[in-house]
Amino acid sequence: MSSELMEALRQLAREKNIDEYEMLDRLEQQLAATYKRMLDLENDTRVVLDRGTGRIYLYELVPVGGTEEEPIFEEKDITPHDVSRIAAQAAKTVIMSTIREAERERIFEEYSDRVGESVTGTVQQSDSRYTLIKLREGVEALLPPSEQPHSERYDHNQRIKAYIIEVRKTANEPAIVVSRTHPGLIRRLFELEVPEIYDGIVEIKAVAREPGMRSKVAVSSRESGLDPVGACVGPKGSRVRMIVSELRGERIDVVPWSETPVTYVASALSPAKVSNVMVDEDTHTATVVVPDDQLSLAIGKEGQNARLAAKLTGWRIDIKSQSQAADSGLASLIANEEGGEEEFDGRCVAITSSGLRCRNKSRPGSVYCGVHQKEENAS
Repeated sequence: MSSELMEALRQLAREKNIDEYEMLDRLEQQLAATYKRMLDLENDTRVVLDRGTGRIYLYELVPVGGTEEEPIFEEKDITPHDVSRIAAQAAKTVIMSTIREAERERIFEEYSDRVGESVTGTVQQSDSRYTLIKLREGVEALLPPSEQPHSERYDHNQRIKAYIIEVRKTANEPAIVVSRTHPGLIRRLFELEVPEIYDGIVEIKAVAREPGMRSKVAVSSRESGLDPVGACVGPKGSRVRMIVSELRGERIDVVPWSETPVTYVASALSPAKVSNVMVDEDTHTATVVVPDDQLSLAIGKEGQNARLAAKLTGWRIDIKSQSQAADSGLASLIANEEGGEEEFDGRCVAITSSGLRCRNKSRPGSVYCGVHQKEENAS
């Protein structure tokens, strides 16, 4: 091996950001193993590569004494005449192996720092086991079935965005695991589409998601006068529409966040209109009353709207129509929003000792039944 080849190895190490000394040490070990096998030697061998001249020396380690635990060796020079030819072949193997390992380490370091970020790639392979996404040349990510919305199917070369949830070292390449179901993907997509979120003017406070079906996002503004919901939705819904398109039609409700539980819970049940909300701090339960014609909308198909609102706010939500609230004796929750007076439905408005509303019909010209009218008169 010539000094010119040594300089070429050093130049390659610099270009590929490889430790030069580690690479040459590995080359010496590779050559030692190769020569021991080729020469069919019983004893181990050692190779010395002169870092200046590039000359190679091969030594056989012959035992000359000592103990079984600590033998003493004599180095016998057995350098063959064609050492350079074999060295060049070994150097090629070591260099390629070292470059691959260095590249794997760089990929790991790059993407392990990006856990929690979104990436864009093209689908390379998709089957029942996993979907393989090419992020860039030589870098691929795994999208497991557990991280795929049930409604999504992927085509070859299709561009998609995903959320990095894990990067781990494996025997071959670093395993970059991504998700299309993680709530964090919603956050990153809004950052890409809404400059106010990227700049920190609008903040996403919470995300509740049922992947492929529907999501709710609660937002607030750090600037007075700026509508955070309007900023996220965009002119004529243009911004949120781009996110919905990326998520294959997943419906997204953007609602204003509030530190007041009553207001926050009412907003979270959007698009349903809410008449009133009563919260119980001890049980962390919010009892919500909605107009009769809003009950199914508030609950949603198979309870989805109510379920997402509870996940978004962190409150257990019990939804009742105004009729149900009246039947349950929750008269205080069905106050007329404009006048502040209770709606009267012909039933006695008295609350019994059990805390429930009286079920008797009121007397003509009165809001009480005969029994409670007498009690009212007596008082």
